[in-house]
Amino acid sequence: MIDKKPVRIDKFLWAVRIYKTRTLAAEACLMGRILINDLPVKPSKIIEGNETLCVKKPPVIFTYKIIAPPGNRVSAKLVKEYLTDLTPENEKAKLNIHHPVLPGYRKRGTGRPTKKERRSIDRLRDGFNIFF
Repeated sequence: MIDKKPVRIDKFLWAVRIYKTRTLAAEACLMGRILINDLPVKPSKIIEGNETLCVKKPPVIFTYKIIAPPGNRVSAKLVKEYLTDLTPENEKAKLNIHHPVLPGYRKRGTGRPTKKERRSIDRLRDGFNIFF
């Protein structure tokens, strides 16, 4: 059921589950991370539908087409009735970046390092004072 009632942008971002709380959505607006039709907006901006929404969540910029604003928070299954995801695949691929192996990094569950491993980790760390 799609409502045609205008809604504030911070409430919309919360209602369609882009942000977990309305406060986080309002803060994102104030920091300039929310753009409607390529213009930064304040949290009190009223939206009515048929607008392009850009959400900057570093390192990704999500792009959505607003179909209609919901009156209240909707379930995750119903979100697609209110907005369409236009985010390019190369932007979404930025979320799948694996962390580079840091010196001295050990996989979880491998236990404590042996004396020999510990000494080699310490030697590596001495060479990379930037990280530690």
